[in-house]
Amino acid sequence: MLKEDESPGYHESFMRKALEAAGQAQKTGEVPVGAVLVGEDDQILGVGYNQVIALSDPTAHAEILALRQAAKTHVNYRLPGTTLYVTIEPCLMCAGAILQARVKKLVFGAYDPKGGVFGSLYNLAQDHRLNHRIEVISGILAGEAQSIMQAFFRHKRSEERYRSGRNGVDSKST
Repeated sequence: MLKEDESPGYHESFMRKALEAAGQAQKTGEVPVGAVLVGEDDQILGVGYNQVIALSDPTAHAEILALRQAAKTHVNYRLPGTTLYVTIEPCLMCAGAILQARVKKLVFGAYDPKGGVFGSLYNLAQDHRLNHRIEVISGILAGEAQSIMQAFFRHKRSEERYRSGRNGVDSKST
């Protein structure tokens, strides 16, 4: 159940900031995922976008970078009472970090059927074997988040076809 101040419009404002961060990733050729960590007082504590290529770091996902920024600022690896906004459903690695940080709520845009673990491949939020529970809200600006990802990968595939010589020209007809 949403509190009165947590209407879909409330969540959309923070998700738009996550989408802006995803745009930063896209500009640098990274998979366009953005994340924003918000405190109980609605202050933004951390912002991250995918930088695995730029940092040569397989853990440099948007969620991890937003959590690291907030933890460093607060000099505490626990971030209770916070809400993490992510454009795409987090992966298993990020889910582990989210749970370890004791994030209270996860709000994400689009599901990730190939790697998401908050409803797609698994549902860690409902796994009662874990010692921390996280509230999950999905589907906030999902269409926009999904469109950004689809456009990114469509562009990547066309670049790969062009580089490999498969640019849509039938070699038998030339």
